Amino acid sequence: MSFITDTQTVEELSLLGKFRQGSVYSLFNQVRTRGGEQLLDSMFRTPLDNAPAINERSGIFHFFQQAAPVFPFDVQEVSLMREYLDTGAGAGMLRAWVGTFVKKCLSGLTRDDRYKKNIQGLQATITTLKKCHTFLEGMSSPSGPYTARIQIIREILSDTRLEKLRNIDIYQALPVRTLAFYEHVLKGALHEKMEGILSFIYELDVFTSVSDVARSRGFVYAVAQPQEKNILSAKGLYHPGIKGAVGNDLSLHGDSNVLFLTGANMAGKSTWMKSVGIALYLAHMGFPIAAAAMEFSVRDGLYSSINVADNISLGYSHFYAEVIRVKQAAEAVSQGKRLLIMFDELFKGTNVKDAYDGTLAVTEAFSGYRDCLFIISTHIIEVGEVLKDHNNINCVFMPTIMEGSRPRYTYTLQEGITADRQGMMIIRNEGILELISSS
Repeated sequence: MSFITDTQTVEELSLLGKFRQGSVYSLFNQVRTRGGEQLLDSMFRTPLDNAPAINERSGIFHFFQQAAPVFPFDVQEVSLMREYLDTGAGAGMLRAWVGTFVKKCLSGLTRDDRYKKNIQGLQATITTLKKCHTFLEGMSSPSGPYTARIQIIREILSDTRLEKLRNIDIYQALPVRTLAFYEHVLKGALHEKMEGILSFIYELDVFTSVSDVARSRGFVYAVAQPQEKNILSAKGLYHPGIKGAVGNDLSLHGDSNVLFLTGANMAGKSTWMKSVGIALYLAHMGFPIAAAAMEFSVRDGLYSSINVADNISLGYSHFYAEVIRVKQAAEAVSQGKRLLIMFDELFKGTNVKDAYDGTLAVTEAFSGYRDCLFIISTHIIEVGEVLKDHNNINCVFMPTIMEGSRPRYTYTLQEGITADRQGMMIIRNEGILELISSS
């Protein structure tokens, strides 16, 4: 099994996108190496689906956040080491010697730079191995979530051939026999171990950079529980990409598996729902989240319907696109998946009567799936008056405070159903009626 989501959810929550301004990925993408970036990308695209693995990874991030080590490697040297190990296979000793000798001869007769690159690659490898050894020597040894991994790398570096290599003076001319020997050893007998060291460096890149982000922003780590617990609770949960965002508490479980959210437009419903989705996704990655605390049972997946658009190519109206989205969620729920599903302003693409009937019917139907958790928002407050009698549906709202004729939004959840109706007042405030009358 793997954590299930889809393109629409990923887009609505702005989860991915290296160059997408405001994406969650760009928030954490402070890595330095190409390998680190590839690892970060892999983590974002494949959230974990079991509690022990999630807690182990978040424990590693927390370890690095507390230890605060500095990434010790030079990016250019790591890149040269990668290129050196990728160039040529692990040939036999004789073949490696002949090849190196030929490259040296050609470098003196032509513009062939392979010999020079070979020297630079080995020099970069030596320097990188030295830094790796020094880094590990400075790491504390008590048992922890990353101890086993550190011990593996220490054992690799203790190989006598690598110990000799680390002691080579890179500022002295390297003879052909030395270049050939390590061409043979590093790309042959020790190739797998060298790949292990590079993987370790890429991991350090991700762990140090992500934990630095967490430390600077005050993020915390969620605690994963087994699926059977069926909970999602948080304190002070907020959107990680909004400066000064207001935090709110959340509590969903089998006996209260639906959060029915009302509030006026611009009250903050959509942003808060996105905050919940982002936090749950990051929590399944073992990443730090924007909250004071969070505990969750592992979900099978996450679906959202926040910014549904029409589909001209398929001939879908906005309303029909909403219906299709609800159908997709219903199919997933009916398959027995444990999901978090979020609907923002259900059926806003149709008339008020149909939107009322549809929102009421769909919310009541979904609420019966106690293994799933739902957040459903609307500004049709009459629906909430009916739903509040269901013991597993918790009604909350985001208030609007009127200061004279101007609305102010607190973005703070309150228990109950809103009575706010400021739409017409906002229309008047913008002078729309006067503008029309004067034309």
